[in-house]
Amino acid sequence: MDDETLVQKCVSGNGEAQRELFDRFSPLMLGVAMRYIKDKERSEDVLQDGFIKVYKNLHRFEHKGSLEGWIRRIIVNTALDQLRKNKKNINDLHLDDSNFEIVQKSDAIGILEAEILMEIIQQLPDGYRVVFNMFAIEGYSHKEIAEALKISESTSKSQYSRAKSVLRKTLKKYNIER
Repeated sequence: MDDETLVQKCVSGNGEAQRELFDRFSPLMLGVAMRYIKDKERSEDVLQDGFIKVYKNLHRFEHKGSLEGWIRRIIVNTALDQLRKNKKNINDLHLDDSNFEIVQKSDAIGILEAEILMEIIQQLPDGYRVVFNMFAIEGYSHKEIAEALKISESTSKSQYSRAKSVLRKTLKKYNIER
């Protein structure tokens, strides 16, 4: 079923369509949530809360962009709300607080670079990780990030720059250079 039909059926209360919507988008959106929230259980909570918002607001979807993009934005905002609610310090700017180690698995030779990169990103301090995800992966502008996180644009740019620096150093350590 195409997105437009799926949305119409969901809005009319069709349970099968609602299940299909969840089944179609939840695996991808769980990955989105996990880029912001380190803990899998909390990421699953974000996913559930996000889909509740999706279902409540689906009647507002105007089919101007992709349904996936619209849902993604809700999941990202739900993850950011969760970070704020749990009083995580997303404004942390200190590189000294970025001590982390990547546990190298014995079968790491066969792991794709993208998977390694996602592991490394997951271990960044919250402020770096959130800004990096929003800018580099989700495509938000620094102005949008600043508004969403209630920080200045320069803070957003600084955190992104520092996140890239930490990522470069860590990737170099594992001989994955770009």
